[in-house]
Amino acid sequence: MNEQSAAPAASAEQYVLTLSCPDKQGIVHAVSSYLFMTGCNIEDSQQFGDHDTGLFFMRVHFSAEPPVTLDKLRASFAAVGDSFHMDWQIHGAEDRMRIVLMVSKFGHCLNDLLFRSRIGALPVEIAAVVSNHTDFAELSASYGIPFHHIPVTKDTKAEAEARLLELVREQDVELVVLARYMQVLSDDLCKELSGRIINIHHSFLPSFKGARPYHQAHARGVKLIGATAHYVTADLDEGPIIEQEVERVGHEVTPEQLVAVGRDVECQALARAVKWHAERRILLNGHRTVVFA
Repeated sequence: MNEQSAAPAASAEQYVLTLSCPDKQGIVHAVSSYLFMTGCNIEDSQQFGDHDTGLFFMRVHFSAEPPVTLDKLRASFAAVGDSFHMDWQIHGAEDRMRIVLMVSKFGHCLNDLLFRSRIGALPVEIAAVVSNHTDFAELSASYGIPFHHIPVTKDTKAEAEARLLELVREQDVELVVLARYMQVLSDDLCKELSGRIINIHHSFLPSFKGARPYHQAHARGVKLIGATAHYVTADLDEGPIIEQEVERVGHEVTPEQLVAVGRDVECQALARAVKWHAERRILLNGHRTVVFA
């Protein structure tokens, strides 16, 4: 008598559900009941009810085995979403988000994100590097990332932004990261990519705008160096804040040392913001964010 070996158990797929909706009783029960009835297992769940806005936010990491699929989950959860007027999404938890990095003349944030992506510290796939200069073409090539030089002038701004949007659509890009990209984006582009562009700037704004902000800070005896990562809106450097980082400095530091410290905190804040966005941990709450870090 021949014994038949048992078929190997199907591995469970990992998913992330994010949602926001008007706060009311029964949301958590409805979501958890749906996942239970669908044969899913909750791995991690976070939620927040904002008394100021009256909105409820939730992120659920769950697993499910076949025949459950992403398409089936999206189709069947729609009824739950409609009943609570939810803005919701379901994604594969292990999917690597496709992103574009934009840079001008300062490459510290670009280099940091390229390296973190290569070693697996960021769950992203960098589809391209875009710049209005050619300084970092070789750096991008060393990582095997396509480099696109899109020069920008007052007369070509609309054309340059159209080329960027074309690249975003062609490459199925979900996030654009301004890794020290020193061009002001048009209102139309900000609206087109709302919630999909992250910027980094030093936290001296609006105190020290313009050229050489760290030298301005040194002249004023600043004791804290900071950086802010935020979503881009039509209001320059005033979009919803995702993450901030600070470092204390003493009276003995030089302007050049302030610049070095500033570069470090900019890299740290931007990397965390990109990571959290790629892991679907950030939900927009008006002019603020809910970050399930």
